[in-house]
Amino acid sequence: MSRVSHDDVQQGLNVPALPKTAMDKTTDSEEYIAASNQNPKSTSRFMTYIRDLERTLIKHNFEARGVQRVLPNERHAFTWRSCLQIFVFWISFNLAAQNVTLGMLGPKIYGLSFRDASLCAFFGSVIGATAVSYIATFGPVSGHRTLIFARYTFGWYPTKLIVVLELIVLIGYSLIDLVIAGQILSAVSPHGSMSIVVGIIVVAIVTWLISTFGYSVFHAYQRYAFVPQLIAFCILYGVSSQNFDLKSPSQGDNRTVVGNRISFLSITLAAAITYGGAAADYFVYYPVTTPPITIFTITLGALILAGYTNSTSPSNFNTGFGKFLAVIVALGLVANSVPPAYSIGIDFQVLGKNFQKVPRVVWNTVGVVIYTVCALAGRDHLAEIFTNFLALMGYWVIIWMGITIEEQVLFRSRFGFRMGIGDKESRRGWGRGYNWTVWNTPENLPHGIAALLAFLVGWAGAILCMAQVWYKGPIAGLVGEYGADMGNFVGASWAALVYPPLRWLEIKKFGL
Repeated sequence: MSRVSHDDVQQGLNVPALPKTAMDKTTDSEEYIAASNQNPKSTSRFMTYIRDLERTLIKHNFEARGVQRVLPNERHAFTWRSCLQIFVFWISFNLAAQNVTLGMLGPKIYGLSFRDASLCAFFGSVIGATAVSYIATFGPVSGHRTLIFARYTFGWYPTKLIVVLELIVLIGYSLIDLVIAGQILSAVSPHGSMSIVVGIIVVAIVTWLISTFGYSVFHAYQRYAFVPQLIAFCILYGVSSQNFDLKSPSQGDNRTVVGNRISFLSITLAAAITYGGAAADYFVYYPVTTPPITIFTITLGALILAGYTNSTSPSNFNTGFGKFLAVIVALGLVANSVPPAYSIGIDFQVLGKNFQKVPRVVWNTVGVVIYTVCALAGRDHLAEIFTNFLALMGYWVIIWMGITIEEQVLFRSRFGFRMGIGDKESRRGWGRGYNWTVWNTPENLPHGIAALLAFLVGWAGAILCMAQVWYKGPIAGLVGEYGADMGNFVGASWAALVYPPLRWLEIKKFGL
């Protein structure tokens, strides 16, 4: 784990590492550390140790910053290597075994043919990745983490609900990663000598170590993590391709097949779109001048490329070399777990000012402990967790994104309604209708009443149209034997319909 020099950053050779100015004494992290140490009565021995750890991280050019905004003079340079870093980051993040498991759900759970499952997976990935790419563009322009950006639509208090839901998503996805990794490592160990428990703990520890050191370290890890994964998957796909069933038709009558197609499309969309709750977190050190279209296009291409995968035959793991590849695939799940673990530490702080007093390192650790314990408890129920959890969490994300997009396009841009939010100059350029300095002052943020009401209306539509093992909405149940999970689409459309008039009334009443 080598130290990244400031000179390298200026030349754009190590992207993205923390620039020297981000570690100066003017940073929010050091100001907070100094302020805490000036009041010894409020600083326990444990917190003193944590402050010493933060100071050590800063000394060695690691990130101690939490939720505080990254100012324009604290960013690294933007070069062609920055563009490459965006691409390999998302490739490493998404080229993981959980997508193989997701691809298996099409034929195994929904009874779809290879063609139907492949088309649903592709279009679900495209829709989800498009929304994620949009959110990612606000990292450079704002310097804020994703759910701080949510405050500019939902306000101070309703955003807390969004944060709690996002924490559940991040913890749930990390739980799935650990269980899959543990199962693979246990399956390929000699005579099953390694238990699933050991595999889960190993991956959890590695994830915690990388995410704790912050932005520059996990970006450096993501820069290369995709290489062994790509090699392993290419070999596994090449060997297993002869076992792909390309001829069997989808199972059920016409209405049931249509319902299963919609449900699988919905779950693949949910798998992709849930990255959106943290997408801006990973690009806050990119300069304000970073072209939004660059972030959007590269993110979209990488997510579609890496996320559109199909299952391989488990028999390919039975040979000695196959087991070696399986270990690589299992350890590759670390690359899918590190960014969520990092974002967990950030998102806990978004819950409020008291939560900001606890360093990101502590919240990182709390998050890893929580999902490790949950993974150990649910290690024998992966299929149930996957099919129920993924779709359920996708509902709120797509509703939130729909509201966010409307806020930016209809009320913040110069092409939208002239509602007096931001001056004329602030409306020019991407994301310029926002005052990024008021992120931590509730009175200068929207009340969030319109967003919350639209969010609840969207949820009502999702509940009526969701189709899960444990619940089937009355509208969803009208399609085929098992219903059609239309919750994502109906929820987002209902929220999108009611938000503009509600937001117009809110601005007229309160001015924000």
